[in-house]
Amino acid sequence: MPAQVTERQYQGQVHEQSRQLMSAWMDELGRAEAEGVATGALMISGNCVELLRACHVLPMFPEVTALQNAIRKKSLPLILKAEQAGYSSDNCAYVKADIGLFLEGGMGPGKPIPYPTITVCNYVGCNVYVKWFEHLADITGSKLFMLDVPFARTAEPTEQDIRYVTAQLQELIALCESVSGKKFDIDYLREILAHAARAEAGYARTKELCKRHPAPFDAYFDAINMMGPINVLRGTREAADFFDVAVKEFEGLVAQGLGPLSEERFRTVVEGPPPYPFYKSFRNLFAKWGAVGVASTYSTVGGIWEFGFRHDPRRPLESIAEQMLRENLTNRSIVARYAQIKRYVQEWSADALVIHSIKSCRLFSAGQGDMREYFTRDLGVPTLMVESDLEDPRYYAEAQIKNRIDAFFESLEHKKLVAAAH
Repeated sequence: MPAQVTERQYQGQVHEQSRQLMSAWMDELGRAEAEGVATGALMISGNCVELLRACHVLPMFPEVTALQNAIRKKSLPLILKAEQAGYSSDNCAYVKADIGLFLEGGMGPGKPIPYPTITVCNYVGCNVYVKWFEHLADITGSKLFMLDVPFARTAEPTEQDIRYVTAQLQELIALCESVSGKKFDIDYLREILAHAARAEAGYARTKELCKRHPAPFDAYFDAINMMGPINVLRGTREAADFFDVAVKEFEGLVAQGLGPLSEERFRTVVEGPPPYPFYKSFRNLFAKWGAVGVASTYSTVGGIWEFGFRHDPRRPLESIAEQMLRENLTNRSIVARYAQIKRYVQEWSADALVIHSIKSCRLFSAGQGDMREYFTRDLGVPTLMVESDLEDPRYYAEAQIKNRIDAFFESLEHKKLVAAAH
C-alpha cells in the first residue's frame, strides 16, 4: 500500500456556522411551547418547509432528531423501547428511535423537543412514513395533514399533478392559519422563496466545485454540514448567507489545490445514507485509502438542486408543488436514480460507485443489488456494496465492512498500477 493518507484539519467556517445555525434552531424549538409558537412536524424529502415558515409555523423534523441521537450513540435504547412496545425489529429504525423518544418521555411539555402542533405527512413514496406520522399525530394529539404527492411517472410533472398538489397546499395554509392565529401573506412567501433560491444556488455551486481535482470537501461525509441548512433552514436569510460563506470557503480551497485528505487517490460517488452511530469510524475506512466522495444521492434527499431547479417567487405555490413532485429523490423511480448516479460518475469524473445499503430502510435499499449489477456489468463502473443501518448500531459489523472496503480499494489500486505500467 502507498504512503499513508491523512485527514487534513480543514473544518472551517462551514462546519462551525452549520453547528451554530442548527443549535439556534433547536433552541428555538425548545422555547416554542413557552412562547406560544405553533410547530409543524415535516419529512425531509420533498418538503414544503417554506410554506410552513410563511404561515408562522416553526418546522421540526423527527428524522433530524433521530439522526442526532444516533450520532450521539443514544439511539439503541430508544429503538429497544419501541420494539418492546410492539414495533417490528425490521421496521424503519428512524421510526423506532422517534417513537422510543416519546415512550421514554424525551419529548413533550417542558422538553427540548415539543409535541408538534400539526403533523404534515408529505408522502414521498414510503408507506412506512405514512404510518409513522399517523402514529406521531395520535400519540402527541397534534392535527394530522396528509399531503398526497403523486409518484413521478414522467420526466416533468404534469399540469394536473401540479394543480392537485397546489390545491392541497392551499388547504394546508388554512390549517396553519387556524393553529398560528396569523393570516397567510403571499408576498411574505415570495420573500422566503427568494432566500430559498439563493441557498439552493449556493448549495449547487458547492457541489459543482467537487468536479475539481482534488474536491474541496467530501460530498458524502461533509455534506451533512450543509444538509441541515438546506433542508431544515431553507427559506431563511441565515441559510442563504450560510451558503455564501460555504461557496467562498470552498472556492478558496480549490484555488489552493486543497481537499479534505492529504492525497485524493480515488473519487467515489456514494449511494445511500451513512451509518450515523459509527459516522466517523465509517469515514475513516475510506479516508485511509484516499477515497473522497465527490457526489452522493443522500445529499439530495431534500431536493436535487445541482441540476438547475430553483424555487420561483413569481410562482410560489406552483413552484413548491413542482419541487415536491420533480426534485424529490424518494419520489422518483429507481431507473431515475440510476440516471442521476450515472451523471455523477461521468460529470464528476468518479473512479467508483459505493452503495451503502440500509438494513431497515426498504425505500432506499430496494433494487440496490440490481443497481450494482447495472453499473458494474453494463457501464463498467467498479462498484462496492456494503450493508449496515443508518440508525440501529446492531447492524454495523466493522470487521466485515472493513474487509470489503479494503479488498475493493486494493483491487482499484492494482488496476491503477497495471494501467500506469502500460
